[in-house]
Amino acid sequence: MASQETTASLHRVLLVDDEPAVIEAAREYLTSFGFQVDTATEREEAEALLTKRAYGLLIADLRLTGIHGREGFELARYVRERQPLCRIVVLTAYGSSDVEHEARRIGADAFLEKPLPLPD
Repeated sequence: MASQETTASLHRVLLVDDEPAVIEAAREYLTSFGFQVDTATEREEAEALLTKRAYGLLIADLRLTGIHGREGFELARYVRERQPLCRIVVLTAYGSSDVEHEARRIGADAFLEKPLPLPD
């Protein structure tokens, strides 16, 4: 039988995006399905949260600090090392087959391009 902490972490989502509108819409959507959602707007803030609790899912934007940023990949690597059971979804408005390949190589479970309807 899973411990309460493990069961709770399966329902905890860490959402990381630099756009407040994206964070708020996704938070509302996910909480309507019973998920506990923590949010961060930058990599360092997300890493601090990851040191405090376990998550079942990380949803991270690829670019958090500008057009050439790839902080989402750095965050995905950080999660893979510290919480290997956490599922990872990388979001980006700047997708390509090379970017998707890199996301999968570092352990992302899904790669989605924005904008994307929330049910998808």
